[in-house]
Amino acid sequence: MAFRNCVNCWFRRKYDDNPGSLIGRVWKWHTNWCPGWKSYLSSLPENEKSLMLEKYCSGK
Repeated sequence: MAFRNCVNCWFRRKYDDNPGSLIGRVWKWHTNWCPGWKSYLSSLPENEKSLMLEKYCSGK
């Protein structure tokens, strides 16, 4: 799978554990411009994409 890093991203797990941590905030910032993350989101089925956008992209 081409997006294995996005699925199992260490930074993403840190964000999930504590979104306000420095690592979590860096990951959130990085999703604004990361071409891999954007490609990963666009590769998801619409229902999964909606869930991801709600969880990770609200408040952008």
